Amino acid sequence: MSGERLALHKTYHDTLYGFPIADDNELFCRLVMEINQAGLSWETILKKETGFRKAYHQFQIKKVAAYQEADRERLLADPGIIRNRLKVDAAIANAKAILQLQKEHGSFQQWLASHHPKTKEEWVKLFKKTFRFTGGEIVNEFLMSIGYLPGAHDENCTVYKKIIRQKPMWLKKQ
Repeated sequence: MSGERLALHKTYHDTLYGFPIADDNELFCRLVMEINQAGLSWETILKKETGFRKAYHQFQIKKVAAYQEADRERLLADPGIIRNRLKVDAAIANAKAILQLQKEHGSFQQWLASHHPKTKEEWVKLFKKTFRFTGGEIVNEFLMSIGYLPGAHDENCTVYKKIIRQKPMWLKKQ
């Protein structure tokens, strides 16, 4: 792996992957990023993160939920992101779903917390019922990446102790 590629992965691994996220817009960002990774390398997604943030208005849920056809076409023409109609449509539909969850639960994060703990299979069923383009691997990676499911790092990883100090949801039993 080249130095640039290694640094890209190391930064994500050491500072983001598996760490709890409380901000709804960042949770939405991670969900969109995981959806867009489907069929591609995570490196491709990491390289395009800045483009995604710019194209999707910094993942402001209200703005993305209000996107119209012109926004969809703008996204499909943007080389800074993954130009896949199903993934673009999922981002917009999922932003609308999160707005509804915020109305019902106060926040996306509170909705997630209200369903903890669940098995991976239970989470997948819930996500498929609630969101678009959320298969088993996407849901698993999303939940591991935000600290709801274990497995982002093993006990021998230097980052593991940092994550434990942040008290990820997978440590908590209800």
